[in-house]
Amino acid sequence: MNDFSSTTRRGLDDDAEVIVVGAGPAGSTAATYLARAGLDVLLLEKSTFPREKVCGDGLTPRGVKQLIDLGVDTREEAGWLHNRGLRVVGGGVTLELDWPDLATFPPYGVVRPRQDFDELLARTAQRAGARLLEQTTVTGAITDERSGRVIGVAAKVGPDKKPVTYKAPLVLACDGVSARLALSVGLEKNDKRPMGVAVRRYYASPRTKDDYLESHLELWDRSNPDEPALLPGYGWIFGMGDGTVNVGLGILSTSKAYGKTDYRALMRSWLDGTPEEWGFREHNAVGKVGGAALPMGFNRTPHYRDGLLLVGDAGGMVNPFNGEGIGYAMESARLAAECVIQALARPEGPAREKALAGYPIALKQSLGHYYRLGNVFSKLIGNPVVMRTATKYGLPRTTLMKLVLKLLAGLYDPRDGDYMDKMITVATRFAPSA
Repeated sequence: MNDFSSTTRRGLDDDAEVIVVGAGPAGSTAATYLARAGLDVLLLEKSTFPREKVCGDGLTPRGVKQLIDLGVDTREEAGWLHNRGLRVVGGGVTLELDWPDLATFPPYGVVRPRQDFDELLARTAQRAGARLLEQTTVTGAITDERSGRVIGVAAKVGPDKKPVTYKAPLVLACDGVSARLALSVGLEKNDKRPMGVAVRRYYASPRTKDDYLESHLELWDRSNPDEPALLPGYGWIFGMGDGTVNVGLGILSTSKAYGKTDYRALMRSWLDGTPEEWGFREHNAVGKVGGAALPMGFNRTPHYRDGLLLVGDAGGMVNPFNGEGIGYAMESARLAAECVIQALARPEGPAREKALAGYPIALKQSLGHYYRLGNVFSKLIGNPVVMRTATKYGLPRTTLMKLVLKLLAGLYDPRDGDYMDKMITVATRFAPSA
């Protein structure tokens, strides 16, 4: 824990120098960087660890880089199941694509259950000096009556939901898709940006150990062998290495089926059509079906306003190309922490605000152009005709699919890459920022 010395940037009524709301990947990452810089950080989490989250549990090399940057040991000896690439299934074709060999990102992805993963990151933040308070549900922001600036949060603590307040000069909203903090100050989501819905379940399966993350671009209901039906959305099969497999599917808001579909029934229809020996049947299920919304493509902005920074899912950081959220939540958290550290080294006022205004600028420079392309992509594949055509004619072309993998997973070297990297870099450079 940091000392409360005369050098603190806390006001007389403050409980910390920075409040971070939510101890998921975004919040714990931000809290770790902030605490390591010597700031007094209060990390508020509504649940208690360990806790589950609905997720595919897989990270591409882009996400692994964020873990490595944070100082997390990602070796297999440390409990991470490594994978070497992505297996794409669709149009009667199965294609195994290795992760690209790049200077910027490691050559492997990882799988780890969120129940374990999130606690590992939260404990990392604690070891760095952040003060973690569990069973603390933040209900909204506290604002200054005169300026409207966010100066803290209101919360309910413990099983008896005792109302409390916490104050700090800056607050990071890392509270996920619910975005309670943002909504409490009138920051609504942009309905023109894509959203996704994902459902997943664990199954005991012989496919538990796999060198590849598996993505199904076509979901077939084969319950009637005479009339197989193509279902909306895409599916995944991620071996967990512990005897189980994480199986799930996602649907984009650009699909006509979005909001009109029983997603759990949809998943059952798909899995009932998979080979019996894979084990994706009710009697092999481990736990319940879980569902979650995926806020994509910067669907809530501004990412900084009046003492409040939106980080991770709260700011719509999910990649609209592939639905990956963890790595981008951590990436936005690192950028937010850098700006906050610089801001709190300055006197309160215009100089500090100048540093904080650098956060949305850094996000746009890092991801804005790429996400704008992703938003266009999500609209295209929401059309089933476009999706079927792309699957039919694109999948058999290995070179093209290597380019697509780099684009979809954001795995390209913008400076010293190959010709594919240069093509993607040029495309993102000319796309307007999201």
